[in-house]
Amino acid sequence: MSRRRSASSRSAASPITLTGRGGIVVMFATGVVCGLLSRWFGVGLLAGAGFAIGCALAAFATRPADLLTLVVSPPLTFFAATFTVVFVTTLGDGSLLRGVTVGVFTALAATAPWLFFGTLLVVVICLARGLMTNVRELREKVAGIRLFQKEENENPVRWDESPTTTQDRRPTHHGDVD
Repeated sequence: MSRRRSASSRSAASPITLTGRGGIVVMFATGVVCGLLSRWFGVGLLAGAGFAIGCALAAFATRPADLLTLVVSPPLTFFAATFTVVFVTTLGDGSLLRGVTVGVFTALAATAPWLFFGTLLVVVICLARGLMTNVRELREKVAGIRLFQKEENENPVRWDESPTTTQDRRPTHHGDVD
């Protein structure tokens, strides 16, 4: 009976739990969908606001162990979503390279404040959800790796191995060799 209560209380607290990759997919998908809607309906605000909403959704739904992965991903995710939207909407409009280049630079310049807002939103939400615990764990792992490597490379010369003498080294017969 206690198992059912604990399982139901966990599911009631957070019905959806995403991995870090899942959170990135949520940010990317909302960025692409809202970016396409923004271009098709001519509402520039929709692309940036949609990305910020996707950032908030991902930050709330990602499991605490993957918050560090999520915090560092909004800039690259934003760029990938913007590039995808511009590429899809530029297909068939003359020079693809020129259209994508100009379109990406224009879209990034127009929606840069939303990128900063979405990134800040993810950081603030993840800090409240326990990001500093992840940072401490990573710091301890990195410090442990450094200490282990230092001990391993401390003395590269091994004096405990005895050198072979010439008496022990007899010429091998060609039949003795593998």
